[in-house]
Amino acid sequence: MNKNDKPKLARSMQVRFKCRPLSLGHASTIAERPHMDIGIFIPIGNNGWLISSNAPQYMPTFDLNKQIVQKAEHYGFDFALSMIKLRGFGGKTQFWEHNLESFTLMAGLAAVTSKIQLFATVATLTIPPAIAARMASTIDSISNGRFGINLVTGWQKPEYEQMGLWPGDEFFHTRYEYLAEYAQVLRDLWATGSSDFQGEHFSMQDCRVSPRPKADMKLICAGQSEAGMAFSAQYADYNFCFGKGVNTPTAFAPTAQKLIEANEQTGRNVTSCVLFMIIADDTDEAARARWEHIKEGADEEAIAWLSDKGSADKSAGSNLRQMADPTSAVNINMGTLVGSWANVAKMLDEVASVPGTQGVMLTFDDFVKGVEDFGQKIQPLMSSRSHILPLKEVV
Repeated sequence: MNKNDKPKLARSMQVRFKCRPLSLGHASTIAERPHMDIGIFIPIGNNGWLISSNAPQYMPTFDLNKQIVQKAEHYGFDFALSMIKLRGFGGKTQFWEHNLESFTLMAGLAAVTSKIQLFATVATLTIPPAIAARMASTIDSISNGRFGINLVTGWQKPEYEQMGLWPGDEFFHTRYEYLAEYAQVLRDLWATGSSDFQGEHFSMQDCRVSPRPKADMKLICAGQSEAGMAFSAQYADYNFCFGKGVNTPTAFAPTAQKLIEANEQTGRNVTSCVLFMIIADDTDEAARARWEHIKEGADEEAIAWLSDKGSADKSAGSNLRQMADPTSAVNINMGTLVGSWANVAKMLDEVASVPGTQGVMLTFDDFVKGVEDFGQKIQPLMSSRSHILPLKEVV
């Protein structure tokens, strides 16, 4: 590809590679979806996704994440994804001040799992696309074709300023053009083993990567702004979005609909995966009490830092605005399902009913116990997971 043919996030963009909708498990058509995929957003940073002194306090380790992912695989989870975070929020809980690195963690997990699909996140300002392509091909070999990449542009300026990699605040407005070129280089290298791509941000001169992945390498993104949705519809196989509110499982439906509309401009069928936190117990009352206790311990200093840095990107999509909203930032404002095992199962089935939804990605207050409880007490009650275990009658 030469400079005149560089990617453009526009209606007239030509798709240069053949893609099909991502199938992390047993995907079906949007119109007739008998089930949905389940993934886990593993705790690569300290304390997972709860900015609270009343939540479990722990450091991220390989052994912890190995235990979580192996349990998830045992219970039929379809995929596991790790984020990348290079600087935390501070506060008394030192939220996300301690983080593992995503690619090396997933390489280790690839060697100790056999079925579950694995996704690492690349902070695209830190790793050139040709290096990311080679790293991904290596983990593809370790995992026997179970690996893919989550692409992030970077919204937290201090993460990159600290190492001299922040390109300037204009990047907030051009980041998806940058990401489109990044994705095109990846696709070229994986498809043919070489790239001569010439763009505004990247220049390849007979750049080569071999061996190439044995499996169809998947790209995922979390675009929610207009530009982000256009990028996902053009380049991603799967788009992540936040669930919204507490016990409002279908409130994200307008976001999923926007992706369906963006697909109409590209002729592709990119589906949504929705992020939810699960707080479940024997009764609704017990689950609600746990959730209220977590909120009472909110680390206000860390939350204020998140709100301040999140407001720096004036072009941010709804995900970032939702994360930084102080209303319920104790879990970064991700959608939260609080209740008994049966009621959480019912709400997850409601998620599956939203058009364009292929799956959910789950977090828990206590990940080890949470995965165990989900596998034993929630999943067997879900009609959207009846392919994993026989559906149990809910009394």
